[in-house]
Amino acid sequence: MWEKFTSLSKKQRYIGSAIVALIVICIIFFALFGMGTSKGEGDNISVEISSGMTTAEIAETLKDKGVINSSTGFRILAKVGGYETDFKEGIYYFKSDMRVGVVLQNLVSGPQNAVVRVTIPEGYTVEDIATLMEKEGLVNKEDFCNVAKDFAPYDYMKEALDKPDIKYAAEGFLFPDTYDFDRGYTAKQIMQIMADNFDRRVNAQMREKAKEENLSVFELITMASLVEKEAKFAEDRPIIANVFFKRLADGMMLQSDATIQYALDEHKEEFTIEDTKIDSPYNTYQHTGLTPGPIGNPGLDSINAVLNPADTDYLYFVADSEGHNHYSATYDEHLQTIKEVYGE
Repeated sequence: MWEKFTSLSKKQRYIGSAIVALIVICIIFFALFGMGTSKGEGDNISVEISSGMTTAEIAETLKDKGVINSSTGFRILAKVGGYETDFKEGIYYFKSDMRVGVVLQNLVSGPQNAVVRVTIPEGYTVEDIATLMEKEGLVNKEDFCNVAKDFAPYDYMKEALDKPDIKYAAEGFLFPDTYDFDRGYTAKQIMQIMADNFDRRVNAQMREKAKEENLSVFELITMASLVEKEAKFAEDRPIIANVFFKRLADGMMLQSDATIQYALDEHKEEFTIEDTKIDSPYNTYQHTGLTPGPIGNPGLDSINAVLNPADTDYLYFVADSEGHNHYSATYDEHLQTIKEVYGE
């Protein structure tokens, strides 16, 4: 009797082990072949795997971004396969709803995509960025500029679409930073990454501060782009912002050389009297108020300078040969400063 019971218990244990093994095999099968489509679909999804990330964190990141539809399957497959310590850090590009097994193998093999690291300097215009992107072999300059004309994924950017004179709706909102772009990315995908970065960096507190100063986000960035172009040194930014605000309040033209440069189709080191007469809504020697939109993509320092301008009596400034600005409160003082700076 006891022998039969012992024998039966062993058999039960065997059957139980077999069932567990079958379940594991099924999970692995579905992870490799049944979870997600064969190739994935949609735009490239960038996923950055950092050193120290746990399997669970990686699984949740992939699930949240729509790369896989089962974080549990990913974790189980990684554990059963012994891959939990084999994931390589880096930036990966996936499609949506991919097979868990395919994604897992990519993470074990390491980044396979050709990634180009690009640094966008503060103040670069859409056309400057397009030129750089083309030089790096990422996109065609003309295609990039065409997309930028009406690229406005965020509500505060849509103000540009109501302005007939605007050159690029994306201007000002492609945040200057260092990026890793996949060579397979389209111009629109690249712009979206930069605009998303802007939306994160220009945070709620900054937007609330702008609102308190009766500035829309669009106006804030337009003013900041002028400051960015006119200030070579950090100490000049809040002072220039103050000068521009005072001139606007007094109904004076801003008379910014940087706006003439934006209106021209060629780069010039110096401007003539004739240049100040160019027929363009961006020419602040001919039109009062702000330009129709930003004239470049400003960095945080210039944006913060507009939000926190200096308190001065200055209405004029002129830059010397090294880029340092000299300020004056009256036009007569300004003329005298010009003589002192340029020796005339």
